[in-house]
Amino acid sequence: MSSGHEYDSITVEQLRASGRYKWTTYPDAIGAFIAEMDFGLAPEIAEVFTPPLDLLMGYPTPAIVDAMAEACARWQRDAYGWDVPATSIRPVGDVLIAMRAAIDHFSAPGSKIILPTPAYMPFLKIPPMHDREIVEVPMLVEDGRYVFDMEGLDRAFADGGGMLILCNPHNPTGRVHTREELLAVSEIVERHGGRVFSDEIHAPLVFAPHRHVPYASISAVTAAHTVTATSASKAWNLPGLKAAQVILTNEADAAVWATPVVTRNELLASNPGIIANTAAYDRARDWLADTHAYLERNRALLKRLLDELIPGIGYEPGEGTYIAWLDARPLGIEESPADFFREHAGVALTDGTACGAVGEGFLRFILATPAPIIEQAVRRMADALARR
Repeated sequence: MSSGHEYDSITVEQLRASGRYKWTTYPDAIGAFIAEMDFGLAPEIAEVFTPPLDLLMGYPTPAIVDAMAEACARWQRDAYGWDVPATSIRPVGDVLIAMRAAIDHFSAPGSKIILPTPAYMPFLKIPPMHDREIVEVPMLVEDGRYVFDMEGLDRAFADGGGMLILCNPHNPTGRVHTREELLAVSEIVERHGGRVFSDEIHAPLVFAPHRHVPYASISAVTAAHTVTATSASKAWNLPGLKAAQVILTNEADAAVWATPVVTRNELLASNPGIIANTAAYDRARDWLADTHAYLERNRALLKRLLDELIPGIGYEPGEGTYIAWLDARPLGIEESPADFFREHAGVALTDGTACGAVGEGFLRFILATPAPIIEQAVRRMADALARR
């Protein structure tokens, strides 16, 4: 199925020849397991890598850091109506580095980390590295949509929880949390004197009629208890360049961040990443709009293909992100469904158990790939099931 877009002409052979992690980890499989796009680099970003390249090679300078902060602030204002000062935005290597800093410096020592599940896989691995216990709070499913278990969150804070890891929009389910949902979460957090780390890296990838609401923007209360992290890396395909932004929305947190032991995290952001993020936010908005429309068509395409070829599998197109969360439990696969499809179909997906115990029997499928390759992947999966 071709949409006539230039991305449709990208082949598996070209992607494998690129040497990217997604296409070389499993050399004989279609890569659908890691959140990278297969659509190359926006020309407006590529231009910053033309000679002379001296600025790209040094340590971050105040000039390029300030430019990135200003570009990010403009994006937050234009895209979400959030008027956050550029002076509140600081560089960091990636969202996970920001999360580690938030755990260490913005949550009560020894307190538990609360994680709604299913969750982005590293969220389950990083807190134990900081000697923190994770409390998984499985999300509920209402009318086919994943929602927070508010009572479960309340119990988790009451049982020693100190910080909630909020993924907004949500990875892997694709939920775009509403203002009302986030407000309800904030009331629980504030009642227990807790903190929130809000990962908003997928915010530019929200599909109408849904709209991203930055958690810290809701009220003075959320601004006071939140550390926000974002980046252009997912929406503009820049994960390898290692740059993200921390948004500090209260003076106390900003003062903590400015101390040498915390602010050294800024040195983990690369010059190329900082400059590329700036170009993305300011100059590559048309590229994003075009790619966003392509991803929206891919959501519908995957739904049609699964309904036609693997009707037993559960899938509701997400409200945001380019991640599809597939319920393979009705297929009756006794082994790990990810192992089954990698071995018998040549399609590499993420096993849902990597996203928490509640993910058993599920699969994470990345939609940011050419439509013909999505069709090839689904047909391979259907053929493998037929051969069982």
